[in-house]
Amino acid sequence: MEEITSGVEAKRIGDYFNLDKEIENAKNKGGLPVGKKLKIAILSSFTARGVKEVLNVECCRAGITSDFYVCEYNQYAQDIFNPDSVLCSFNPDLVIFFIDTMSLLGEIFFSPYQMLDEDRRIFIKEKKNEIKTFIEALSKKTSAKIIFHNFEVPIYSPLGILENKQDFGFQEMVEQLNFDLREEFKASGRVFIFDYNSFCSKIGKNRIVDPKMYYLADIKLGLEHLPDLCLSYLSYIKPMVSLGRKCLVLDLDNTLWGGIIGEDGLEGIKLGPTPEGRPFLEFQKYILSLFNKGVILAINSKNNPEDVSEVFRRHPYMILKEEHFAAMQINWDDKIANMKIIAKQIDIGLDSLVFIDDSEINREMVKRAIPQILVINLPDDSSLYVKTLMAVDDFDTLQITEEDKQRGKIYASQRKRQEIRKNTTDLAEYLRSLDTLITFEKAKNLTISRISQLTQKTNQFNLTTRRYFEEDIKKFSESDNYLIVSLKVEDKYGDNGITGVAIVEKSSEIWRVDTFLLSCRIIGREVEKALLAFIIKNAKKEEVKKLRGEFISTSKNAPAKNFYRNNGFKSVTKDGFMEIWEVDIKNIDYSYPDFLNIKEL
Repeated sequence: MEEITSGVEAKRIGDYFNLDKEIENAKNKGGLPVGKKLKIAILSSFTARGVKEVLNVECCRAGITSDFYVCEYNQYAQDIFNPDSVLCSFNPDLVIFFIDTMSLLGEIFFSPYQMLDEDRRIFIKEKKNEIKTFIEALSKKTSAKIIFHNFEVPIYSPLGILENKQDFGFQEMVEQLNFDLREEFKASGRVFIFDYNSFCSKIGKNRIVDPKMYYLADIKLGLEHLPDLCLSYLSYIKPMVSLGRKCLVLDLDNTLWGGIIGEDGLEGIKLGPTPEGRPFLEFQKYILSLFNKGVILAINSKNNPEDVSEVFRRHPYMILKEEHFAAMQINWDDKIANMKIIAKQIDIGLDSLVFIDDSEINREMVKRAIPQILVINLPDDSSLYVKTLMAVDDFDTLQITEEDKQRGKIYASQRKRQEIRKNTTDLAEYLRSLDTLITFEKAKNLTISRISQLTQKTNQFNLTTRRYFEEDIKKFSESDNYLIVSLKVEDKYGDNGITGVAIVEKSSEIWRVDTFLLSCRIIGREVEKALLAFIIKNAKKEEVKKLRGEFISTSKNAPAKNFYRNNGFKSVTKDGFMEIWEVDIKNIDYSYPDFLNIKEL
């Protein structure tokens, strides 16, 4: 996919159309590599030409192969309510649903004050219920995530400067509808309200539509703005297919503070409530907000550790502290080697890293040597640092679980465990010293999001790497034919949260382990044996004869390859990348590791 898109910079909409044709030709010839796949449906009330083409190219750039269905002009209602529609048979993973303000309001758009205030209120309630009906029908007929555009609030009013004196004015009508839609779907895990009104404001509402194209072809979004719109869609799409990033790696000098600590000293660096120091102060504040939502932080800096430590300990405006960082490579080694060490220390892939450095040379070195890392082009002007980082959407997620909120702290506390491990020669002694508590809990509404998230993101110790959305987990949990269990790991250094999942398909004689995974941060602590013991214990209760496990080999799950072999299972069949293992339940004596404390809810 990169071969098609990397060599061409799409400057005009025509470039996107040409690239789209190349992608489709390669797809038809089987020339695109197997990777992330997504089926996307686009429903709109106006001519949406160009959205599919641009989004196809941007998905391809991100490593996603997309198939599209685009509804006919203004035919979204027929597509939604007709049980035999192409939309239903297409069975999309994602639906982008866009009704523009003029189409929604019809004649009222130009003459809202021909209606009484109360009639306008009733009209808006009816429109909200109509939209709700559309979305509910979509939700029943497909298992797709739905992105629904809210409505552009007009900048004009027939009453001019008296608009805001009305009891329920024209602009307030649209604002109220946007508010009602946000409230209606706030708790939904499948429906996301895309703030199209803010998108239009960012572009400029006077510029968002090309009047000639509107009158000629009913195109209500200027073609030159489609790339920005489709990149906004990618903020939703990337987390759907687990292409988000986990860790922000930061340089120090002229990045977290102005100046060079080794030359300027503690009092000479720029950081604080001054014109020169404020950009760095607010940059750190924004980074801290990312940490608090679960982004892991690390440092990669050419510096003397003692100088840096002094800044962390003594500078009054240093917002970020040492305890916020999961890894710190502060030395005079090359930054490429340091990046690899950071990934290994945190135990995440290089493709989970985002790197920020003020030096263009350092950025280019890392970008060329390790292309999996996302390198942010930090501007020379420090006043643009916050704006630049805010534009990075790779840390976006479709839900934030309690584990997400604590992730930064969890990984930072992992440094303490690693330090203790280095100084302990006996592994059993080390594991016992952690005083680990494992809590098993069957899936419920509060844990379904996290369980789904783990199936989407976990790669290394994941025996089958099957990916499931929340809707899938919910269906499994409501069936008597499945056992879904999560495990939480706590020790004397902190709470790791829910870090393990098993999904078991049950029958009277054989239980099949569909999914068995652990987060990388608890690998090597024999938690996997506790999870297997829990499954075997429950299988024995129901007098099951055999437990069947599956291992599907991928490029990343080698750490799990010998799990079944090492725990008493026998290989039954092997077909391509899949190997099936079995064990007789009544013939196996399998218990929890004695140094783990177990709790079952």
